[in-house]
Amino acid sequence: MAQNLRPAHDPEALEVVPGAARENLEGWVPPLAGEAELRAALDRAFDYRGDVTLTLKDGRKIEGYIFDRRHGADLKSSRIRILPAGSHEKLSINYAQIAALVFSGRDTAAGRSWEAWVHKYWEKRRAGETNIGIEPEKLD
Repeated sequence: MAQNLRPAHDPEALEVVPGAARENLEGWVPPLAGEAELRAALDRAFDYRGDVTLTLKDGRKIEGYIFDRRHGADLKSSRIRILPAGSHEKLSINYAQIAALVFSGRDTAAGRSWEAWVHKYWEKRRAGETNIGIEPEKLD
């Protein structure tokens, strides 16, 4: 009895699991009515792969990429760290200083999912290409 099973190392037998759905947050201005809303918005900003613009309570505006966050017991002990656009400086800002947040930059990873890469890979393979590798796409 012959079975039509492919070996485990056969790339055509690999399963493709759909990625997590991503929201388009570009341009979003979340309401920061209270502590819970601020914490939720900053969690989303941390996961965002583009720049955000923070307006601080003293009126300063900082545009940059949030690369770290530390949750504390209250807003004063909770911090984000941000790389301001056009600078190599790393700023640490406590949550209590933040008056407003805008998802101002383009999400640099939008449309660049693993699923999209696998689709392109198989298109190239069906077209007869060889030596297909993972290469980063150029950012705009």
